[in-house]
Amino acid sequence: MTENTQQQTAPTTELPTTYAPAEVEGPLYQRWVERGYFEADAKSEKPPYTIVIPPPNVTGALHLGHAFQVTLMDALTRRKRMQGFETLWLPGMDHAGIATQNKVEQQLAEEGKSRHDLGRDAFVERVWQWKDEYGGRILGQLRRLGAGLDWSRERFTMDEGLSKAVQKIFKDLYEDDLIYRAERIINWCPRCLTAISDIEVEYQDDAGELVSIRYGEGEDSLVVATTRAETMLGDTAVAVHPEDERYKHLVGRQIKLPLTDRTIPVVADEHVDPEFGTGAVKVTPAHDPNDFEIGRRHDLPSLTVMDEHGVITVHGPFLGLDRFEARSAIVGALKEQGRIVAEKRPYMHSVGHCSRCKTTVEPRLSMQWWVKVGPLAQAAGDAVRDGSVEIHPKELSRRYFDWVDNMHDWCISRQLWWGHRIPIWYGPEGQVVCVGPDEEPPGTEAEGWTQDPDVLDTWFSSGLWPFSTLGWPEKTPDLAKFYSTDVLLTGHDIIFFWVARMMMFGLYAMDGEVPFKTVALTGLVRDEFGKKMSKSNPNAVDPLDWMDAYGSDAVRFTLAKGANPGADVPIGEDWVQASRNFANKIWNATRFAMMNGATIEGPLPDASEMSATDRWILSRLNETVAQVDAYYEDFQFAKLSESLYHFAWDEVFAWYVELSKTTFFAGGEGAKVSGRVLGEVLDVMLRLLHPIVPFVTDTLWTTLTGGESLVIADWPKDSGFRDKAAEQEIELVQRVVTEVRRFRKEQGLQDAQKVPARLTVDGTPLVAHEAAIRQILRLQPEGEGFAATATLPVAGATVALDLSGTIDVAAERKRLAKDLAAAEKEKAQANGKLGNEAFLAKAPDNVVDKIRGRLAKADEDIARIEAQLANLPQQ
Repeated sequence: MTENTQQQTAPTTELPTTYAPAEVEGPLYQRWVERGYFEADAKSEKPPYTIVIPPPNVTGALHLGHAFQVTLMDALTRRKRMQGFETLWLPGMDHAGIATQNKVEQQLAEEGKSRHDLGRDAFVERVWQWKDEYGGRILGQLRRLGAGLDWSRERFTMDEGLSKAVQKIFKDLYEDDLIYRAERIINWCPRCLTAISDIEVEYQDDAGELVSIRYGEGEDSLVVATTRAETMLGDTAVAVHPEDERYKHLVGRQIKLPLTDRTIPVVADEHVDPEFGTGAVKVTPAHDPNDFEIGRRHDLPSLTVMDEHGVITVHGPFLGLDRFEARSAIVGALKEQGRIVAEKRPYMHSVGHCSRCKTTVEPRLSMQWWVKVGPLAQAAGDAVRDGSVEIHPKELSRRYFDWVDNMHDWCISRQLWWGHRIPIWYGPEGQVVCVGPDEEPPGTEAEGWTQDPDVLDTWFSSGLWPFSTLGWPEKTPDLAKFYSTDVLLTGHDIIFFWVARMMMFGLYAMDGEVPFKTVALTGLVRDEFGKKMSKSNPNAVDPLDWMDAYGSDAVRFTLAKGANPGADVPIGEDWVQASRNFANKIWNATRFAMMNGATIEGPLPDASEMSATDRWILSRLNETVAQVDAYYEDFQFAKLSESLYHFAWDEVFAWYVELSKTTFFAGGEGAKVSGRVLGEVLDVMLRLLHPIVPFVTDTLWTTLTGGESLVIADWPKDSGFRDKAAEQEIELVQRVVTEVRRFRKEQGLQDAQKVPARLTVDGTPLVAHEAAIRQILRLQPEGEGFAATATLPVAGATVALDLSGTIDVAAERKRLAKDLAAAEKEKAQANGKLGNEAFLAKAPDNVVDKIRGRLAKADEDIARIEAQLANLPQQ
């Protein structure tokens, strides 16, 4: 089952009586790193397997979402490494433009300064200092989690190599007319003072007020309804639907714009919904994306009436007012003129907010840099349609197509100082020059040349991550060996932010070669009640606290056990405690097994030398290997974790070890054979568990086998050994034990209480297991004076028990009779109601269903109690 190439010796180290994660994890991880286990070799002839980590923000700290995805990526790469692949899991961080700049600006504000006090160069230097001091703490926390990353290849989205890649692809796109500069409506954050992309806007229903305003005079007037009265100062038209009979006489005419000395035209446009409001809408091309398009169709001017802070810049009475202050002031002024034709009424509408600072976003006409996404998005969609890239689970492909098939041109310029500066230079004669990597600027500032002041959207550089981190645009050995990457494992919430960007840029830069072969999408981590975790809520959890309390393996196993493809993951502290108990169980059971003869020394005995119990566990072991492999290939982490949990706890520890105790205690050849089988089972089981719970398994395995480390051990293979006859035989034993345990519990017998019993078999292979069954169930031999007071037929065997002297039969019969009477009364009452036609005609369906449930429960109770009474000794 294993083809371990490491030199193994007989174990010599004794295991401590208890497992202490805090004492094991740190030193063990450091040993893995120092020995270079995680470092990939581009010259290796092994087949490559590559994953790049979704780069956490340089501002970030480890949260459960990170821990979740990192656990799954670590499991994938550890398994592939054990399978003989040259495995590269590449780490790094994102410079996180807006978020990082905000951090440093907050620091400056505490000092009474702003970035403008420092100037651009000094401010950027200050951000680098912040990054060196505070950035990257999350990477240290990933080590704590056990992440097997190749730290020798760590990258940062603003390091020298990645900066070169950014300049290169910008120039290539620019020269291919896929990057352009234009004045368009963008999402503007008045707090961050920068443009943000559509996917950085979070929409939520806000309570607003709909106000109806009369434009024009007399018969030449019409009414518009708006929630944004403050933008009317920038109106350049009123639009109506071309088929709306109410306004056909006004189309093409000029009407007076209230509060101003301007007149504006009435235009006909099919975008207008004649059924909404009055059927007439104000058109403000500089402050609304739909109005901007109407303005383009009708050649309307665009008037900007707010600055970058959201402050009114026109019309004396309102000049200098904040946008929300201006809204009230303008409505008040209109009311004084009698222009408000309907009182303000509450109106819930969807309003965009900056995803970082939660400020209400302002649509704003602005000159920006854009990526023409049409041909890039087409290629990104085709790569999934033709099977070059598989999205898993498949049902989430629709979300991907919804985005790439309807993508708008991408605004990539940001009005920040921290980030990749746009490599465009403007000359004194209006020249525009794009400067690529290793190229000199066309001139100096003294000569009238200036560089574009904006920086690129953070997602522009992180969109290059799968190939820029491997050395592109240079043709490096890493790029040749490890691109394209195998799996991108990330949350379904950033399909739009990141996945689509990487697909577009990867296909473009790498001559049509996809950046990854599979996109494995996960859900979000939630609390145990399914609620989203948030720093502002008391349900937020620092995974480091759980690692301190229960160990990293416990956190990892809990996360993996909840990881169904694409689905959100609930997690609670009780579940982490249960995983800690599982790690302890593995430790204690392995220690017990080693103390009682478990060994890997020598070849595995022939099946003919093994007991049915030995053959059963080996059959189940191989089935588990096959099952786990299938689940890995399908990214079914929850199912593979459950499979391993039940195999280890239930089949190995609860059944095989218990059934084999009599063999071990008896000694002799049987004990030697079972000891070797148990050693084999533990060896393979620890290998299978290692990718999910690496620390406890590596510690146990090296002690058991004398091997160097599980990190570089071989992955188990299904040997094909199956023994269905042995499986059926042990299933019979399990049924006997389970049934007798149930009966003992019903009779109130303590687990350790011994009971005389006779075990007889009729055509079933249970004779060989009688000693084990007796030991597990605390059944004594019959002895003199044995009287069968209770008989249990099960699985072709009969277990006769002598309960005299163990329970007070009279008291037990009295108690059961009382319970039986209560159950029969419950049944009678339920039958009475269900047989009452008048009741059934009036009672709600849920009430009737509840009574039917009570009846079914009463029937079950009666059958159970009657069986217990029948099994009691006769007086």
